[in-house]
Amino acid sequence: MKRLDLDDVPPKIAALLAGLGEGEELVLVQAGAVVGRLSGAARPETPPEPSRDVAPGEIFELFRSSIEDEF
Repeated sequence: MKRLDLDDVPPKIAALLAGLGEGEELVLVQAGAVVGRLSGAARPETPPEPSRDVAPGEIFELFRSSIEDEF
């Protein structure tokens, strides 16, 4: 499954995608041709649990190591 983080797209597009209701469809068009369709799904009733608990002192270390990995 492919994943799109709404923080990575312009706010107007993120609002359009997040606002899709259950069963609503969004048609993706490029140069006048339909290139895809997205269907809205029901939102989960409870928010997902965080993947793991991080101690406050660990946050800086995780950030530092991710920056080092990037460069």
